[in-house]
Amino acid sequence: MSEPLERIADALERLAPPAASAPDWSASAYVWHADPDRLTPVARVNRIPLTLLVGIDRQRDTLLGNTRRFANGLPANNALLWGARGMGKSSLVKAVHGELEATDLKLVELQREDISTVGRLLTLLRDAPHRFVLYCDDLSFSHDDAAYKSLKAVLDGGVEGRPDNVVFYATSNRRHLMPRDMIENERSSAINPAEAVEEKVSLSDRFGLWLGFHACDQDAYLAMIRGYCDAYGLDVASDDLRAQAIEWQATRGGRSGRVAWQFFTDLAGRHGIRL
Repeated sequence: MSEPLERIADALERLAPPAASAPDWSASAYVWHADPDRLTPVARVNRIPLTLLVGIDRQRDTLLGNTRRFANGLPANNALLWGARGMGKSSLVKAVHGELEATDLKLVELQREDISTVGRLLTLLRDAPHRFVLYCDDLSFSHDDAAYKSLKAVLDGGVEGRPDNVVFYATSNRRHLMPRDMIENERSSAINPAEAVEEKVSLSDRFGLWLGFHACDQDAYLAMIRGYCDAYGLDVASDDLRAQAIEWQATRGGRSGRVAWQFFTDLAGRHGIRL
């Protein structure tokens, strides 16, 4: 090989990321990192028990049933958990995995910015002797983002498609994952506007389960806090607890599961309770 060709070959090798080696599968959860490709074990997953998730019973039962079937080697759907912020979407995914951890089910977190590398990740998982919930939190795409095409191909289309030992769960504040202005821009600039819009919206259609999460009312908010108190043995008079909780949510400008947990964290700290 001539010297110029050798230099070009060396440059291409430096640009191409090396193939990821199979990790030690002894952990129950991993985080995917790209360039260089690797799966980093998570020693302790940040989650709360499934029993502490109040007010989302239907979503809980549906996702748990789907995941249990998958863990047992039966058919299961990809799931999109969408809706209001702080209402337990990501907490539910992690809690369901914790509930089924004994089945040797693995959780792999894929960061939004690494979506374009999902094909390489699936190649690594495809040959592994385990079943995986591939999880992406806060998934959405901006108007000039083409990474959705990588995800679309592995969810349903493409020659290889999704491996049988992988199911994909995503959380998002939007049901259709694309901002309205992105869809409108496609409609106004495309040769066939209807087909362009369908291209964008069809990404959500690749998820067999759509689980909606909606803002909670005051009763549900207070029930969440009372559930936390009971679970951790924190005894506070009902009237006092209610007054403090309402004052807390007023300072935050709204109610959600996240606000309820933040209030309880403050309450537990003031009472010397370790979480």
